Amino acid sequence: MSDPTLILRDIHQPPPPSWWPPAPGWWMLFAALLLAFAAWAWWRRRQKLRRAAIARLFDDAVSAAETPAAKIAAMSEQLRRASRRIDPDADRFEGEEWLRFLDRGLPQPVFVAGAGALLRDGGFRRDVGETEIEGLREIVRDRFLRWMGARK
Repeated sequence: MSDPTLILRDIHQPPPPSWWPPAPGWWMLFAALLLAFAAWAWWRRRQKLRRAAIARLFDDAVSAAETPAAKIAAMSEQLRRASRRIDPDADRFEGEEWLRFLDRGLPQPVFVAGAGALLRDGGFRRDVGETEIEGLREIVRDRFLRWMGARK
C-alpha cells in the first residue's frame, strides 16, 4: 500500500493576498465615505451662504434707509417679517405687546426696558442719535438672525 520510496514533504501555504488593489467592497466603502464627505461639505457651504444672504438682506435694508426714522422703520419691518416664522400673527402685535414678544426667550429684556424700546417710538422722534440707532441695530440684527435661523 505505501511505497517506501515515496518522499512526502510538508504542505506549502499559498502567499497571502496583497493589499493592493483593494477588494471591491473597500472601493465601495471609500466611494461612500467620499460621497458622504462631499454632501456634508456642500451642505455646510450652502448653510454658510444662506446665513450670509440673510445677514446681507438685513444690512442692505437698513443701509438703504437715509434718515434715522427710516432706519428704525426698516429694522422694524425686517423683524416683523422674521417674526412670522415664530408666530404667524406676530406681525400684527403693536406697542408693548410687540416689545414683549421680541423679548420672549431672551435671558434679560432688551426691548421692553432696554435700547430696543426705540422701536416703539423711535420712528416718530425727530432727534434720534446715531449711537442710539447703532445700539438698536445690534440687538435687532441679532434677533433677526436668530429668528431666520442664521444664528444659533
